[in-house]
Amino acid sequence: MVYDLIVLGGGPAGYLASERAGHAGMKVACVEKRSVGGVCLNEGCIPTKTLLYSAKLLDGAAHGDKYGVRTEGLSIDHAKVVARKDKVVKTLVAGVKSSLKANGVELISGEGVIIGKYEEDFAVKVNEEILTGKQLLIATGSSPAVPPIPGLKEGLASGFVLTNREILDIKEKPGSLVVIGGGVIGLEMASYFNSVGTKVTVIEMLDHIAGENDPELVGLLQKGYEKKGIVFHLNSKVTEVSEDGVTFEKGGESQRIAADKVLLSIGRRPNTSGVGLETIHVYTERGAIVTDNRMKTNIPGVYAAGDVNGKSMLAHTAYREAEVAVNNMLSKKDVMRYNAIPGVIYTNPELSSVGETEFSALGKGLKADVVKVPMRFSGRYIAENEGGDGIAKLVIDKSSRTLLGAQVLSNYSSEFIVACSTFIELQLTVDDIKEIVFPHPTVCEIIREAIFQY
Repeated sequence: MVYDLIVLGGGPAGYLASERAGHAGMKVACVEKRSVGGVCLNEGCIPTKTLLYSAKLLDGAAHGDKYGVRTEGLSIDHAKVVARKDKVVKTLVAGVKSSLKANGVELISGEGVIIGKYEEDFAVKVNEEILTGKQLLIATGSSPAVPPIPGLKEGLASGFVLTNREILDIKEKPGSLVVIGGGVIGLEMASYFNSVGTKVTVIEMLDHIAGENDPELVGLLQKGYEKKGIVFHLNSKVTEVSEDGVTFEKGGESQRIAADKVLLSIGRRPNTSGVGLETIHVYTERGAIVTDNRMKTNIPGVYAAGDVNGKSMLAHTAYREAEVAVNNMLSKKDVMRYNAIPGVIYTNPELSSVGETEFSALGKGLKADVVKVPMRFSGRYIAENEGGDGIAKLVIDKSSRTLLGAQVLSNYSSEFIVACSTFIELQLTVDDIKEIVFPHPTVCEIIREAIFQY
């Protein structure tokens, strides 16, 4: 059977591209070897947020006395939290499958491998069957990076070391957890397990956590979690993992921490091995498929979207890349822009950002002003955050007076950072933004407050 489009991968990029293409009338086959929805729906975005919401409820109740709410005998049933996570995932996976079916997409379970071309069409082998397609979208996602640390592979095999996939399914919370890596996944899991009573230690090679986020806000986030009991070892390199602990070097000295479980969370690598890219000569660079701003590869008719191109490993980036790819397949002009993609660390509080930070703007030689406003300027924030010390920062271009970036450390910030993304996309000036009415009382009013401070 010849398809108009064969999609390799059923994660955010793959399933949304399949839906969009099917809706447009294309004959589409979507091939997924695991569970439709990919890492995001099954092992990432959705399940982690389900766990973190339970932790947020627990944190709120635990500190209820600050708000005049008395609680006694407070506890958490981790197994029940995991069961609810499974229910949420099952519901959403069913929804994705239903949407694919409604748009005429054939969902094929199995591992798709490109084997070359058959006349003018691309050939893909799935479960001993050969599919042919006029166009290909490679959306095979990513996997946890596993560095050559002694004992790490053995730990993964025994279950002592977990990745983001396995840690979401453990039925009992560990007494102690060592997190290798202080990025988004590591911090979110550290946040959850700290809230439910696990002793958490985070080991990070860099001199800071949270990647390229604003250093000032990251510092506040770290201090907040240190107060809650999380221990951070920065500028530290893990040298060995054994069955009961982790050894690392810090300041020229070797240290060792005992642990019940270890979470490996040092980043992800694109899934390009074993896909068959070499059979049609798709170009890769450092393990990622190279694409232009239309999501096209070097081979006509072959596109790549999502983590596999290594540009921005976020589900919402994958969604937009999928739309850009399909629009170009349909000869609709569309390009991918990465300057206004928001990012969120869903800890409590949330750290949300978009565009340039104060330091990235400086590093690029941009002439920018920075407006910094305490979250205490928001009435809603004060009402709901006793003793909170959140901050909102705006980075504004001096000459054009347009927004270059925004960073917010606050609850709900994930829900309104998109407003700043929109301001950047539309290149609205400070005066334009001042005319926009924000609902009151809301935490997002902090953006309007910051704009009027400029």
